[in-house]
Amino acid sequence: MNTARDLAIVALETAPGRPVEQGDLSLALAGAEVVDLIEAQALALDGDRILPSAQAPTGDRLLDEAASSLVRLEPYESVEDWLWRRGRGLSSAYVDDLERVGLTTRARGRRIPLRTGRTELVDSDARRRAEERWTAGEPVLVALATAAGIRDEPAEAREDLDDDAVSTVLAAVGGAVQELEAVRQRKEIEDAAFDNVWRGL
Repeated sequence: MNTARDLAIVALETAPGRPVEQGDLSLALAGAEVVDLIEAQALALDGDRILPSAQAPTGDRLLDEAASSLVRLEPYESVEDWLWRRGRGLSSAYVDDLERVGLTTRARGRRIPLRTGRTELVDSDARRRAEERWTAGEPVLVALATAAGIRDEPAEAREDLDDDAVSTVLAAVGGAVQELEAVRQRKEIEDAAFDNVWRGL
């Protein structure tokens, strides 16, 4: 199961009607990679610390890249530190990768070159699998999508999560997204104050 790719597909699917902050999505994708690597037994969690296992190919380029970039020295890396380090620009990397493997195309508009068109999903098995998980309300995918701002989480979704490691990852993603939003709000306040100073001169 590739939760990170499914999350990227869901984000593209819902983007026209519900724009998503790229930073929030990147943090959620980094969390999804941890979930995928736990499932692939490429890592385990000790509390909130990521303990890498012997590296084995997952068959996915970005997941293999994630596994190879795990910190392999004690005291190892916390999930939160991983989210900030790995998450930088990760949403763009997933959009590019979906296009690279033929799961998306650029919509061609009148007199608009192909590369400047909007990214659109093509019909594929990967898209159908992601849509099935999304429609079924798969708890981990829903929780990550909620953190990324793709949808509001139903009250019962969290109750279905009984895996401590996954719950730790989801809590870290939620905390990181809140921290990023706080940074945005501070910047808006600072920018507004700066503008007011200039207007007063």
